[in-house]
Amino acid sequence: MGELDGRAALVTGGSRGIGRAVALRLAAEGALVAVHYGGNDAAAAQTVALIAEAGGRAFAVQARFGESGAVDRLFEGLTAGLADHGADGLDILVNNAGIHSVSSIGQLTEKEFERLLSVNVSTPIFVVQRALPLLRDGGRIVNVGSAATRIANPLQIGYTVTKAALAALSPSLANELGRRGITVNTVEPGVVLTDMTAGWTGVPEAVAGLEAITALGRIGEPGDVADVVGFLAGPQGRWVTGQIIDVSGGTYLGPITGG
Repeated sequence: MGELDGRAALVTGGSRGIGRAVALRLAAEGALVAVHYGGNDAAAAQTVALIAEAGGRAFAVQARFGESGAVDRLFEGLTAGLADHGADGLDILVNNAGIHSVSSIGQLTEKEFERLLSVNVSTPIFVVQRALPLLRDGGRIVNVGSAATRIANPLQIGYTVTKAALAALSPSLANELGRRGITVNTVEPGVVLTDMTAGWTGVPEAVAGLEAITALGRIGEPGDVADVVGFLAGPQGRWVTGQIIDVSGGTYLGPITGG
């Protein structure tokens, strides 16, 4: 018996990277997992297949965030998929989907920033809003932010601002939903080996530089983040809410002094 038997979860951006690792982790604990994806049918199908091969249950839901009506399409697919699997509600929401950009303050355009805000801030807020009638008492909401919010990087200023806004959601939402036993937390990964980071994690010098400023001495894996999300989503995370949890292996805590 898994800790999440009988529970239903929605993982946005669940077809690849951190989202896939989270979906696999929740399914391994017994949850029925709705794997949201934007447009990569093959990746979503592979994630669902991996879950099924391991004895879990999952279904894919397509909606391209940032486009008009995307949240409506997400919840149409979600409610239909839950019904098909005999579920009448939701227990876990993981807001993982997001986009990145590399622009300094002088390079950032209005169009680029508007898209970042739409996908990284507005969409998670309205996904939560739409999920609340489905979310059962005692449920879990986990938002995936970024350690970029505490590490100055002029080349990702737009992205950093949107992730800071997402993190600000957790305390207020946790306070509002606490009487229903619903916890709300944000995890903030550092650099993780995913498709999104492949551009620089494939460069040995860049990897060495990142490892040199990380207390645990390596770049993160998707499973490192998924395990923390799994804890927060499970019964052992019942007394943690309104928190922003750094999941970066201690990236840029200060000068490395250990041997």
